[in-house]
Amino acid sequence: MAICQSSMALSRVYNTNHRKQTKDKDAPPTAIDLFKECHCNSKMGFNDPVKNDGIVLLKNDAGALPLDRATVRSAAVIGPNANDPAALNGNYFGPPCETTTPLQGVQRYIFSVRFLAGCDSPACGFAATGQAAALASSSDQVIMFMGLSQDQEKEGLDRTSLLLPGKQQSLITAVASAARRPVILVLLTGGPVDVTFAKNNPKIGAILWAGYPGQAGGLAIAKVLFGDHNPSGRLPVTWYPEEFTRIPMTDMRMRADPATGYPGRSYRFYQGNPVYKFGYGLSYSKFSRRLVAAAKPRRPNRNLLAGVIPKPAGDGGESYHVEEIGEEGCERLKFPATVEVHNHGPMDGKHSVLVFVRWPNATAGASRPARQLVGFSSQHVRAGEKARLTMEINPCEHLSRAREDGTKIAKERDRPDKSQQAAQISKRVGQMKRLAGGRGGGVGRSLTSGEL
Repeated sequence: MAICQSSMALSRVYNTNHRKQTKDKDAPPTAIDLFKECHCNSKMGFNDPVKNDGIVLLKNDAGALPLDRATVRSAAVIGPNANDPAALNGNYFGPPCETTTPLQGVQRYIFSVRFLAGCDSPACGFAATGQAAALASSSDQVIMFMGLSQDQEKEGLDRTSLLLPGKQQSLITAVASAARRPVILVLLTGGPVDVTFAKNNPKIGAILWAGYPGQAGGLAIAKVLFGDHNPSGRLPVTWYPEEFTRIPMTDMRMRADPATGYPGRSYRFYQGNPVYKFGYGLSYSKFSRRLVAAAKPRRPNRNLLAGVIPKPAGDGGESYHVEEIGEEGCERLKFPATVEVHNHGPMDGKHSVLVFVRWPNATAGASRPARQLVGFSSQHVRAGEKARLTMEINPCEHLSRAREDGTKIAKERDRPDKSQQAAQISKRVGQMKRLAGGRGGGVGRSLTSGEL
C-alpha cells in the first residue's frame, strides 16, 4: 500500500512540474523543439558520411562504375524502389522532413532521365517487362532499383525465401538483355538476398547494396554511382544462397556437421559457398594491405602464469584457463596489430580493414571457428599514398576458444599457419607464455587483414 501511495505522489509531482515548465521560458525543450533543431539546415548534412560509407559495392565488372556524366546523355531508371520514399527508411525511423529518392538523386546528375516502376510493388506480382525492355534499349544507361520492402521483411515478419520477390528476377534479366550497356543494379534491402543470377550475368555490370539508407539515401546512392564518393562499405552479414532456407530455423547449431550435410551458421562456421561473404565490399580504387611488425607488448612485472596449471588440450599441447589467468593478466597480455594500407589509385578513398584470426587446423565440425573477427577500422587514404592504423589484440578474448562446457582456454604449442601474411604477428602472439615468465612455444593463431 505504501508503494502505491508513493507512486501516486511521484506522479502528481512530475505532472505538476511538467505543467509549470510548459509555461516557463527556461523550460527544457519539448519533443517538437528537438525535432525542429535536428532537422534544421545546419544539421541535415550530419549523417552524410554514415549514409555514404554504408553503401556496399558488390560487383563492378570492367569498371562499369562510376558512371561518366559526359558519356551518359540519357538514363532509364527502372524499379519499384526507385521513386518510393517509403523504401528508404525501413521500419525504425523518425518522421522525415524531406526525402530524396534514388530517382531524384540520379536526376541531379543526368538531365534526360526516364522512369518506369516496372512492377506494381516490390512484391512484383505484375511486371511490365516488355515496356521496361523497350525503355532500356533506347537509353544510354540503365539503373535498376530493386529489392525488398516492409511487405517482405520487418519486425514480426520474417522471409521464407532469399530470392527477390515475385517477378523481379525475370524483369532484371529481360532489361539487362535489352540494354545497350551493362545494367547497374541497386538493391534496397534490410537483409541478404540471393542474387547469384545477377552476380554471374555479364550484362549486369555492377551491383550496389544500399540497405535502407534513410531520407536522403537517394542522393547518397547517386554520389556513389557518379563517382563523387568512393564506396568503402562492407557486408555486415553473410549472404547465403537460397538453398540455405531448407535448413530448419529450429536447428540453431553453429558448427557444421559433415556427416549430415549441415553447413553451419555465420561467417565463423559456415562451410558452404556464400553468394557474398561477411565483410565483402569493393572500391573504385585498388588498395593493398600488409600487417607490419607490432609494437613490443608491455612486459609484465611479475609472472602472470604463476599458480596457473597447464592442462592437456585434448588435441595435443597444453592449454590455460582464461579465467585463471585473470582480468589483470589478460589486460597485460594485450598487444597492438598495425596494418599498412596503400591506395594505388585512381581515387582518394576510405578503406575498411577487417582483422581476422584463422585457426590453421580448424575443420568442418571442429569446435574452433574457421575464422574470427577481432577488430575493424577504416582509414581515408589519398591516391598514391600509404597510411597505418592500429588495432588492439587481446589474446584472452581473441585467441582463446570455448570448450563444450563453456570454459575458455588459450592453447599453447599449436603450429602457426605459415602461409598467412601475418606470420610475424602470430610470433608476437606466441610470446604470450614467454612474456608471462613461462616457457614453451607459441599460440597457434595467425592474423590476416582484408576480406575473407
